Amino acid sequence: MNTLMDPVKQINEALGRKICDALLANGYKVAEYAHDVSGAVEIAAGMIPDGASVGIPGTVTVRQTGLIERLEGKGCLIFHHWDPDLTGDARSDRLAEENAADWFVTSSNAITYDGKIVNIDGTGNRIAGMAWGRNSILYIIGINKAARDVESAIQRCRDTAAVPNNARIGIAPPCVKVGRCVDCGVPERSCRAVLILERAPFGRDARVIIVGQALGY
Repeated sequence: MNTLMDPVKQINEALGRKICDALLANGYKVAEYAHDVSGAVEIAAGMIPDGASVGIPGTVTVRQTGLIERLEGKGCLIFHHWDPDLTGDARSDRLAEENAADWFVTSSNAITYDGKIVNIDGTGNRIAGMAWGRNSILYIIGINKAARDVESAIQRCRDTAAVPNNARIGIAPPCVKVGRCVDCGVPERSCRAVLILERAPFGRDARVIIVGQALGY
């Protein structure tokens, strides 16, 4: 088993490090490769100071890593809206608190080989926090999110990321029924806003960790 996995790890690392090089060329302050989740958590925990406030938007990836619990152990104040008791104005306030925290820690629906970060949102809070903020932003992205170019990245967002995410949150646009995007026009449609970050935004402390294993959708 280990013999069979070694080439996969080697290929993942080669691709991940190439993407990191592209991200640095695109103006990101830090772009590091981690072989696995534990390595990514160590890197992230080393970046974020004790006691910092941290906003976590709708990201399955970050929750899979155990980073939230690690940061809470460092005395960090975590803002996230995945509390079923949050409704109405309270939920809207929490979304704003996520984006205003000292650090905004998220993932991405897709990242291209040449370091473009591509996301599709329904509410838009996540891509708003990606596009602008006075805070530092950290992306933690599994190697499964890598796509050849922007076109294939957008298709990945629609077919691979949005469909299971819709099922997770309990809505049922046509894609959930057929297993792929059909560019629907129903009220439940969650693909409403697209953000393509071709470069790191001006003046932003923007950092990325590429993880050499599959994470999130």
